Amino acid sequence: MTGLSRSSADLDPRRRRILYRCWHRGIREMDLVFGQFAENEIASLSEAELDALETVMAEEDQDLNSWITGAEPLPEHMRTEMFARIAAYRPDFDIVTKASLAEKYGQGE
Repeated sequence: MTGLSRSSADLDPRRRRILYRCWHRGIREMDLVFGQFAENEIASLSEAELDALETVMAEEDQDLNSWITGAEPLPEHMRTEMFARIAAYRPDFDIVTKASLAEKYGQGE
C-alpha cells in the first residue's frame, strides 16, 4: 500500500486531521501501520477512542516501531486496547536488533 486510498470527504475535521497524520508519521513503517488502521477504523471510532488514538500517536515513531515489532518490550502505559488494535495492523516486519544486524552483516556486537 502506498498511501491514502480512503476518501476523507465524509469525515469531520478532527477525523480528517487524524487520518492525514496517520499516513504522515515520519517513518514509512509507522505510516503503514497507523494509516491502514485509520483507513479501516476512523469513521467508526468514538470520541473516547479518538482520544486514545491521539495519545498513542503522541509517542515517538522509533519507540512505536520498536514496541509494535517486538524489538523492545511494551511499556505499561502503552498496554491499552487501542495500542493492541493499532499493532494488529502491522505489516510483516522483521524485528531489527543488534544481534539480527550482526548476523545479517557478519559483524560482532
